[in-house]
Amino acid sequence: MISEIDILVIDDEAVIRDGCIKILTKEGWSVDTAENGHEGLEKVRSENFDIILLDLMMPGMSGLDVLSEVKNVSPNIYIIVITGYATIDTAVEAMKKGAFDYISKPFTPDQLRMVVKKVLENKALIAEREFLRREQEKGLKAIAMEKSKIKTILDCMPNGVLVVDEEKKIALLNPMAGKLLNISGSESIGREIERCINSDELSAMLYDVLEHNPGEEKRLAAEIENENSIPLMAHVSPVKMDDGNVIGAVAVLQDISAQKSIDKMKSDFIAKVTHELKTPAATINQLLMTLQSGVVGELEEDQRNMIERARLWGEGLLELVSDLLNISKFESGLAIQKLVPLNIEEIINDVIDLIKPQAEKKSVKIITNFAEELPVINADSQGMRDVFSNLLSNAVKYTRDKDEIIVDCRREKDYLKISVTDHGLGIGEKDMPFLFDRFFRVKNKETRHIMGTGLGLPIVKEIIEAHNGFMDVISEENKGSTFTVYLPEKIN
Repeated sequence: MISEIDILVIDDEAVIRDGCIKILTKEGWSVDTAENGHEGLEKVRSENFDIILLDLMMPGMSGLDVLSEVKNVSPNIYIIVITGYATIDTAVEAMKKGAFDYISKPFTPDQLRMVVKKVLENKALIAEREFLRREQEKGLKAIAMEKSKIKTILDCMPNGVLVVDEEKKIALLNPMAGKLLNISGSESIGREIERCINSDELSAMLYDVLEHNPGEEKRLAAEIENENSIPLMAHVSPVKMDDGNVIGAVAVLQDISAQKSIDKMKSDFIAKVTHELKTPAATINQLLMTLQSGVVGELEEDQRNMIERARLWGEGLLELVSDLLNISKFESGLAIQKLVPLNIEEIINDVIDLIKPQAEKKSVKIITNFAEELPVINADSQGMRDVFSNLLSNAVKYTRDKDEIIVDCRREKDYLKISVTDHGLGIGEKDMPFLFDRFFRVKNKETRHIMGTGLGLPIVKEIIEAHNGFMDVISEENKGSTFTVYLPEKIN
């Protein structure tokens, strides 16, 4: 066990920092503290630490931002996030971004010592695994002769480890790999992969690594399922000699069913809450519209203005609820309900009729350019309406008054190509990589007054990809944007 370690505690609460010092120094570990993210980053840049205890909820720089910066500066530091009950989802998000583990407030001294010791155990296992890698480079036959020396290491590893030689035969298999793949270690050694492993995906990954070009460094990672439908994350890497020749491949398997279960619980919760919000939000909006109409009495100018602002925020809430429900449909696999023959021109014209009042308020003209003899495609009708409603609504929102939007539709090879072009605010180069991230919105002085959820484009992308299509975006700040959708003529 590694005993000499340096720990940094980054937390804005003095009682947490002082408590960590008292508990951890008794174990003989060196402990330093920082009261905010900026101070913590300065210490990380100037000193060496093995472990960081990081509070996620701090004023100023958030814990997630600190986590990203630390991983950029020193990716090998183990980060344990400190979270309260209300931020458990954020802790899960932090672990996806590279945190090793988390501990919830309030915690006991034993819980703190235990989570730090887990890091030490992991560091010890990695050190042993590095030893195994060096031994593998000497040749898998030599490893086989010495496997009794590393049996204990493999047996205690929490992840499955599978080693195959250049002849595609299993050379080593730890108990966890046998359990995850439902195969016997003693019976599988020396047998070909395809005769033992009931996973075509994993076999293909191993073959791919073994058969790649000698000059390439090929490492693969993918989510697969075993024969019991348990989700696994598989990492496959080559085993090389000093001269670069590949003499085998190593697969590391991790059971991610717990993580998937957490993700499903989160999605189910969002779906339930948003469904319950939809009816009261729509009712409030309808009542505000009734007040605006003057049916229940004339309103003064200030009253009308306040009700209009409330109504606009209500529409924004309804849009958010609708988008969240759409997102939950994708995550539950219910986004595409039924594929039917569709005339895309009719769909787009129907959407334009709905968008027209919004465009007329800004004196924006929508011009259509449909090629002759467009093919009929098989697609989900509501899905296509959602796609073009989002694209055209965005075009109207972000184009300037008295300008125009062009919708162009034509066949291109085996695809139906539909482009929506505006000459509005455009998208800056720095924002383009995040355009399809959920809840991302371009923020500047010209867009701050434009309402939106940041879910429209991610939903469009999900729908198009569910139809085996793809998207392309061309945009220049202050000059406009073109969003192009490609839909295959035959969608199975």
